Formats: sequence, structure tokens, C-alpha cells
Amino acid sequence: MAKFEVAIPDRIDSDIDRLVDQGDFLNREKAVEDLLSLGISSYGAVDDADDQLDDDLFTQAVDDQHDPASQRDEPL
Repeated sequence: MAKFEVAIPDRIDSDIDRLVDQGDFLNREKAVEDLLSLGISSYGAVDDADDQLDDDLFTQAVDDQHDPASQRDEPL
């Protein structure tokens, strides 16, 4: 795992401490790692191929579902 040093504003440092104190994260290192990952993914820097695969799987799962109400019209 790569390590680097970065200067952050006091407000962000306090926010990270608050999130750790609230129990949202196990520790500061995990908080920074998770928050950076969330920021990068929301920025759109994730691989679009993975997103497309997830979308295709979701769409296929929805397409495979059947509406139980539509079975009333079918003869038994």
C-alpha cells in the first residue's frame, strides 16, 4: 500500500476525528482511505467497464422477474 503525506485544512481534520469518534470508521487511517475512495468513485474516475457490467446484471435481473399479478389472466 502506498503511503504519502498531505496537508489538509483543520476543518477536514476535525470532521475526520468526529466521524471516527462517532464510530463511523474504525480509525483515522481507515476513514481517510474510505473517504478518498468514495470521493474518487463519485468523481467518476472508476472504470466504466465495471459500471457497465453492474448495470447489465441489474437490468437482466429486473428483466427476468415476472409480475405475479399478470398470472391471474393465464388459464390454470
